[in-house]
Order: sequence, then C-alpha cells, then structure tokens
Amino acid sequence: MSAARKAWIVGASIGAVEVLKDQGFCRWTYTIRSLHQRAMNNMRSISQANKLSSSSSAMVSSKLRESRQSEESLRKVMYLRCWGPNSMS
Repeated sequence: MSAARKAWIVGASIGAVEVLKDQGFCRWTYTIRSLHQRAMNNMRSISQANKLSSSSSAMVSSKLRESRQSEESLRKVMYLRCWGPNSMS
C-alpha cells in the first residue's frame, strides 16, 4: 500500500471520528456504557442476594437436620426407658 493511500485512510478515519463527535455519538457511547455498568452492578447485587438466600437456606436445613436428630435421640431414650431391659424390674 502506498504512503499516499495510507495518508488518505488515516485522514478519512480522523474525519469520520470528528463527524461522529459533532453528531453526539460520543455522548451516546457514554450513555450506553453507563447503562451497561448499571446493569452489571444490578446483576452482581442479584447474584449476591441469591448467594445469601442459598446460604441461609442451607443453614435452616442444617438446623432442621439437627432438630430431627435430637428428636430421634429423645425418642430412643424414651423407648428404652419404657420398654428397655430394666423396665420390668
């Protein structure tokens, strides 16, 4: 490619950028970038809320499991107390 052709391409590119600036394209780019950033921040917030929700759900199910285990232990103790080998004497 000749030097003159490269110069024309560079000049046309600079002219196109200047025209876009004059038409407010840069302001649209800023607006689009801003909207994109807000959407990404909202998605992070939703993701963090879901993580908190799943961790609290896991904690509740863990407590429920512990409660069931203690209930089962109490049931065994009561059964052995009433019907165990020493209950007849």
